[in-house]
Amino acid sequence: MRVLVVDDEPALRRSVRAYLEDLDHQVLEAENGQMALEILATTPVDVALVDLNMPVLDGYAVIEATRRSHPEMPTVVISGVGVVEEALRAVRLGAWDYITKPIRNFDLLLYTLNKVMERAALLRENRRHQEHLEELVTQRTRELERTRRQIMQRLSRAAEYKDNETGNHVMRVGEISAVLGRAMGLSEERCLMLRDCAPLHDIGKIGIPDAVLLKPGKLDPEEWAIMQRHCFYGCEILSSLKSRDEARKHCLHFDETDPDDNELLHLARILALLHHERWDGSGYPLGLKGEHIPIEARIVALVDVYDALSSERPYKPAFPEERCLAIIAEGRCTHFDPAIVDAFFQHIEEIRAIHAHWQD
Repeated sequence: MRVLVVDDEPALRRSVRAYLEDLDHQVLEAENGQMALEILATTPVDVALVDLNMPVLDGYAVIEATRRSHPEMPTVVISGVGVVEEALRAVRLGAWDYITKPIRNFDLLLYTLNKVMERAALLRENRRHQEHLEELVTQRTRELERTRRQIMQRLSRAAEYKDNETGNHVMRVGEISAVLGRAMGLSEERCLMLRDCAPLHDIGKIGIPDAVLLKPGKLDPEEWAIMQRHCFYGCEILSSLKSRDEARKHCLHFDETDPDDNELLHLARILALLHHERWDGSGYPLGLKGEHIPIEARIVALVDVYDALSSERPYKPAFPEERCLAIIAEGRCTHFDPAIVDAFFQHIEEIRAIHAHWQD
């Protein structure tokens, strides 16, 4: 081991050096605390023997400094006989052990050094083990999140097979929703969740009969009532697995969290249920108004309409962009949250780029 001996008595330093070097240990010497810190700044040291009363910089200052800069390096106090209180003060400051001088039994010195070195090795091993565990937990968490996101993406793809929309529609809705989430001040973590959950907003269309879902003409009142059920269907699909009644209860009390939920699933359920609510309260299925509608659902409501207008559907051709933007502007304060409409137009170039990248 490499031992640093910090003491203003040359004779003590020489005797410790001679003893330890005979045992094939390497010894460095410092006659005051300042010199010790300079050595520690440039040279690896396994353990330090530190006197307390020294000129220039005393041992207490050395112990405090090494506790911060070298927390895993043991420091052993060399204290004079009769000053045990000072040694205990040093231990409270961070010293690992102490021995008294003059040192008459060098075997006791070696025993003390070996004891603190064993303790240091155990601490390092525990730290490495803890870091390994934390790394494993982080890795498993990433894998779990990746699996959850993949499952949600596959669910949204299932809705595409039922509907006549393409996967690019749900990708556009997700990406543009994230842009507007940032513009509205949502955290980056929440925006990424919104990007991943928004593609599931129409998952409930799985439960709508093809004759209604794919009808090329206008829906009659009865068919429209059936179509509107896709909001509840989507919410139920993403709700509790205990029973359908339990799932329906979660949809009626959407703001309550399910103990079995995770944040992604909870947000996806809100979007599936509420993406057809309107700012003025005239939407469906719950007729919520204004800020009673969660902001993420308000965002997806606008993005879904914009993308539906600009895309071809069984019942209509794609509208030119000028007309799409005019309809969004007309919906300000009625269909859409006015602040989100403003954010939409402020970020229209970014939205156009997403639309071009994920074009059908």
